[in-house]
Amino acid sequence: MKKYFKYIAIVTFGTLISCREEVQKPKVSYDVSNKVSVTKADSTQVEVADLPVQMQGTDYLIHPVGDLRVYERGSKARYGSSSVNDVSFTISNLGEYEITGYLQNLKFQKVDSDSIRPLSDKPVLILTATYLKTVADKTQNKVMVYTLTDSDTNKDGKIDTSDIKTLYLSNISGENFTKVSADLQELVDWSLIESKNRLYFRTIEDTNQNGQFDKNDVLHYNYIDLASKKWEVKSYKPI
Repeated sequence: MKKYFKYIAIVTFGTLISCREEVQKPKVSYDVSNKVSVTKADSTQVEVADLPVQMQGTDYLIHPVGDLRVYERGSKARYGSSSVNDVSFTISNLGEYEITGYLQNLKFQKVDSDSIRPLSDKPVLILTATYLKTVADKTQNKVMVYTLTDSDTNKDGKIDTSDIKTLYLSNISGENFTKVSADLQELVDWSLIESKNRLYFRTIEDTNQNGQFDKNDVLHYNYIDLASKKWEVKSYKPI
């Protein structure tokens, strides 16, 4: 029994150490060689698309695209030797004027056309895509806001949630896909102030270049006037 409790203590301590190491994993690598390691492709991943979404008041369909992962439960079928798999063909979630998930791309299609175009021609991981309907109703500017990862900032050979999160805008057609947060600055949050048609957002800069974003780094405060056709990022200082 004593050996059992000793084993549990060792496993628990090891788990705590592992979690601590995971938390401390750098989001930015300043390796001067700038070499990115290549990871082995996962043969279980298959690219699929969810059924299209049409935001109210728009004439475009949006097709979420992502990787489908098949998980083996490990149990065998009663007859034969094939493993039983768990498969979910849903890769995104739909809220009010928002698509969320871990998406490789979004593809846009005008309702009167068979042509489908991608949002990005480069590898990205899209976490949220939000249609600003209230801005469209007031200004006729139909804008989408995206939070995503667009580069392997920690140089581990893949683009995932361990890399820096950024902020992008596009038209409802997916055109004019534009990065509005600065390179190597982590997006903290964003908020729409409807009365001013402004998109406010904060980013944090790793000023001490330790690979982490913490209290010793600098916060940047910005906004964009969405009533304007040109998306110009303006900084402000509330403190």
